[in-house]
Amino acid sequence: MDTRIFQNPLSEWLQERQGKPSRPAVRVKELQERDRHRILKHFLALDDSDRLLRFGTVLPDEQVTAYVNKIDFERDKVYGVYNQVFKLVAVGHLAFAPKEQLTSASAVTTKENVAEFGVSVSSSARGQGIGSKLFQRAAIHCRNNDVDTLYMQCLSSNQTMMHIAKKAGMQIKREYGEADAYLQLPPPSPGTVLQEAIEEQVATIDYTFKANRRAAVKWFES
Repeated sequence: MDTRIFQNPLSEWLQERQGKPSRPAVRVKELQERDRHRILKHFLALDDSDRLLRFGTVLPDEQVTAYVNKIDFERDKVYGVYNQVFKLVAVGHLAFAPKEQLTSASAVTTKENVAEFGVSVSSSARGQGIGSKLFQRAAIHCRNNDVDTLYMQCLSSNQTMMHIAKKAGMQIKREYGEADAYLQLPPPSPGTVLQEAIEEQVATIDYTFKANRRAAVKWFES
């Protein structure tokens, strides 16, 4: 069993607040409707090369806006990472769909639904393992919700996503400059259910702390 499940994220968070972090921590928070405008701001800040890597094409602002407006927070899961000044610096979108919508899915799963994951990280927050943490959170959620196949689609030139895929042990199929990768997940365990719950609780505490601190700074500056 993975002993990392039994680490104490709350203790780690308190150490960070005291200026004594045991290691750099990435808090992945499930995003809600209230975060939609920050999600849009994050995507609009991506330059053309980053939009190409995230969406497979350089989407103009109006199409990016349409994409964000269509996100269904009830059906899908959207995860984010906020930095110390309460800026959203990474977004992971976990979209669920019937397996018939992905032509290769029927060959790898007997479940009714599969999930597809896309991630973007602001240039200021790269090199911290944020993309991998977002992927891990998405994979745990899939396991805990009876989804055993997780897909990613990216350009073969997207070295960051390809690294995440390979590190996770995903099977990768390349065709016409794009790569389809999928990971078959084991069933849930009491440990994975506990891990997801604790990580979200600590991320919520961290989110509230940063939001309140940002509000206080704005109040003093006004």
